[in-house]
Formats: sequence, structure tokens, C-alpha cells
Amino acid sequence: MLHGTASYELDPPSEAEMVERFEKIIARGLPYLAAESDGKIAGYAYAGPFRERPAYRYIVEDSVYIDPAFKGRGIGRKLLDRLVEEVRALGYRQMIAVIGDGTNHPASVRPHEAAGFTRSGTIAGSGFKHGRWLDTVIMQIALNGGTDTLP
Repeated sequence: MLHGTASYELDPPSEAEMVERFEKIIARGLPYLAAESDGKIAGYAYAGPFRERPAYRYIVEDSVYIDPAFKGRGIGRKLLDRLVEEVRALGYRQMIAVIGDGTNHPASVRPHEAAGFTRSGTIAGSGFKHGRWLDTVIMQIALNGGTDTLP
């Protein structure tokens, strides 16, 4: 986070902030997953609301974070696959991925593509970190019939 650009946070959140975020996700009945490897937390993933307005109630946004020491082992893909499975079981119709600095992070884009997400667009210059403008890649996957049927 301090040196990377995949997250647009400028400072690492405190433990209290992370607990508060976790509790908000769990209170909504949404999945929050963790992966362990070699006795350590290798990464985590969760689904959160895409937006707070009621019309967005059938769509969620995914977040997947992998400890740099565990990158390249397929952990992110496994977390994402499980997350999609759990969100599908909850009846949601769409999942969105908002990938920070996505044009420069194919390692974040590839697992989403492999899981069935397609690119919906790029928001050019949407973030500014480490002295440069960053693009955000938006991807999505239809679940449970997507928009083919009414909820």
C-alpha cells in the first residue's frame, strides 16, 4: 500500500479501521474470506456494496488483496472464485471489480478474466499516487441471470 498503486489508499488503515470495515461487511450478510498459507494470512477478499442507493441493491463490488510474499501462487484466483460462488448463492445479479491502476496491473486483471469477468471500461486518471495519474479498470460479471430477467 505504501509503495504500490493497486490500492488508492495513501496510508495504511489502522487495525481499528480494518475491524470496523470487516464488521460492516459481515453485518450486511456479505462474505469476507481469508486465505492462509504457511501459517500466515496470505490474502483476503470480500464483497461490499457497490453504491448505497437502493437501486444498486442487486450488485456488489469485490475486493481482493494478496500479501506480496504470496503473490503468483493462485491464491487471489481461489479467493475470487469462492467469493463469486458465495455472492451468487446470496442471489446478487452483478459483481463489479474496480481495479486501481488496472492498466499497469495485469496480475489483478487476469484472475478476474479467468473467473468470467469482462471489461466494462477504464476511468483514465482517476487516482493520483506516487507522483502520477492512475487509471481504474472496471470489470463485471453477471450472476443469476444478470439483467436477462427481473429480480
